[in-house]
Amino acid sequence: MTTPPTTAQIHAVQSHIKKTWKTLTRSHEHLLQSAKDTKLDHKKETPWIIYISPSENCPNIQDVLERSLSAKDMQRLEIRTLPTEVEAIKDHGLLYLPGPYIVPGGRFNEMYGWDSYFILLGLLRDQEWELAQSQVDQLLYQVQHYGIILNANRTYMLSRSQPPVLSMMVLALFQHTQDQEWLKSTVPLLEQFYYYWVVPPHLNAATGLSRFYAFGEGPAPEVLFSERDEEGKSHYDRVKEYYKTSEVDDYDVSLYYDRENDELTSLFYKGDRTMRESGFDITNRFGPFSADILHYAPVCLNSLLYQVEQDLAQINRIFGNEQIEQQWRDRADIRRDRIDQCLWHEEQGLYLDYHFQTGKRRHYEFATTFYPLWLGIASQDQAQRVVENLSLFEAPGGILTSTRVTGNQWDAPFGWAPLTLIAVQGLHRYGFHTEGDRIANKFLAMVIKEFGHHKTIVEKYDVERCSANVSDEISFGYSSNEIGFGWTNGVVLELLADFTGC
Repeated sequence: MTTPPTTAQIHAVQSHIKKTWKTLTRSHEHLLQSAKDTKLDHKKETPWIIYISPSENCPNIQDVLERSLSAKDMQRLEIRTLPTEVEAIKDHGLLYLPGPYIVPGGRFNEMYGWDSYFILLGLLRDQEWELAQSQVDQLLYQVQHYGIILNANRTYMLSRSQPPVLSMMVLALFQHTQDQEWLKSTVPLLEQFYYYWVVPPHLNAATGLSRFYAFGEGPAPEVLFSERDEEGKSHYDRVKEYYKTSEVDDYDVSLYYDRENDELTSLFYKGDRTMRESGFDITNRFGPFSADILHYAPVCLNSLLYQVEQDLAQINRIFGNEQIEQQWRDRADIRRDRIDQCLWHEEQGLYLDYHFQTGKRRHYEFATTFYPLWLGIASQDQAQRVVENLSLFEAPGGILTSTRVTGNQWDAPFGWAPLTLIAVQGLHRYGFHTEGDRIANKFLAMVIKEFGHHKTIVEKYDVERCSANVSDEISFGYSSNEIGFGWTNGVVLELLADFTGC
């Protein structure tokens, strides 16, 4: 039985989170701090590069920055206009955003796409109204000036996005501000970002469902430099060793690994970048290292696109555009049918990712099975079936990411704040309040207990051991547990607001 935290312990965590928003804020005055990127090799005496969108007035922005920063700081920065072709970028740097934003923390010293939704929930709960507004506005700016919401605002992430949560953020903020003029201004950008996901190559025409698909080629630059073990081996070196020594039945390994030359193929790197667009890096959800992700319709992405369609319908309803509202509702209904047809596994009672080429669902139980409950896609019977499988995922500290231990951080025994919140809110939506409260209380008790030990909040936890000490269990990717931590802060505040019985 979980020991409930005391009022004093809860207040200590709330107070810590309130202060942390300040330390996680990046704005013009923090530009040098923002530009620094520990994930890349950087020669000590060279300036950090800031790229300005080519559709902006670069000299004007340079003037603004010079007024915000000291001459000494400006000397350590170089302002450049972003080339119109991503391939033309030779030196990586920070992509300029005009307003303040919250970063996740630790090595993640830039603005991330789907992290921002959970961060926004925390900012709204903490009545950080200006920061909340700015967080959404910076994402809208990204769509306007960089084409999409980026994985994060660094040049090496220009070729990939992250799970589409922008419409949910816009409506969450609008619920507070009721600013109809602002809401109307977001519609073209929301539609632009929606179409990124529903045309090829993100669209699979045969099913009408979408997939993740990153446009870059070759190894991800930030991984090559920063994700090295004590022996100096990169993540990709460890992947090659795995392929060399392990039997893989999940997919045709020759697509991803050239055994004769001991090299990863270009398709592996495409899959690796795409897995990072999904936000779940790394898991074996789509086979080892998710290398096969390009061939799947994922539960999470298609559930979120259903929500975008519903959100655009709701926005059009607010403005009295009944015909356009109905068009969006029809799109959502069609997607719900396709999700039912392709992603629901009746026998197993779970939502599972669908492999386009084989026409089969992958039997890899993953916590994204709760997305259709969270977003109201499931029928009551389907929700009941998922709840009957709750024991697959429920752990002493909340929700396990998957049911498999693989050495990856997005598999068992690890749990992450967003997936716990999604499961809890999904359970509540369908009336499973006892189960939802129980999981929320387990997660809160674990985070608050570990905060008592370490005085920090971190990005992920071992939910079997209820511990923040995870590094020794992670074999691939980066093994550190970053502190800060934006989305955990947001989820904790959201759960505390909804479940005061903790």
